[in-house]
Amino acid sequence: QMNEGLDTGNVLLEKKHLISDFETSHSLTDSLSSIGASAIIETLAHLSDLKAKPQNNNDATYAKKITKIEAQIDWNQSAENISLMIRAFNPRPVAQTNAKAKQFENKVIRIIEAETVQHESSKNPGSIVQQIKDTCYVATGNGVLSLKKVQLSGKNVVSIKDFNNAYQLIKLN
Repeated sequence: QMNEGLDTGNVLLEKKHLISDFETSHSLTDSLSSIGASAIIETLAHLSDLKAKPQNNNDATYAKKITKIEAQIDWNQSAENISLMIRAFNPRPVAQTNAKAKQFENKVIRIIEAETVQHESSKNPGSIVQQIKDTCYVATGNGVLSLKKVQLSGKNVVSIKDFNNAYQLIKLN
């Protein structure tokens, strides 16, 4: 039965999905698409047996459209919050920051994948804590973030190991 609200009608079937610590917006969309398709098939197969129940409007939320401005990383945030942001903005609009390296003064770098690490730093947020081989640790407002995959403006997505072979980061801001 249709009603006037946006996604406010009665529910025939409900499925839950636990979000993993490594889930991105992209992988979550894929998972929910698969779960949703199965739920439609299950609902249609048992339609005569299912009883519609009203949604709890107190649990309802509205998600506004995400803009590119929101994808700008604030290194004063905690490593955990920045990691969540990077995952949420993958694949669009992709979390980004301005970077300074020995090879360039100011370029946009998109952070495709990163994770928090157990590593303390007294450096200012956005400062490079450690950059060797396949590691690039960045200080945040609380904790340290390890970059895994990045994309320099105008370039392809690369692993941090490949990035480190070409560039030596100084600061992210």
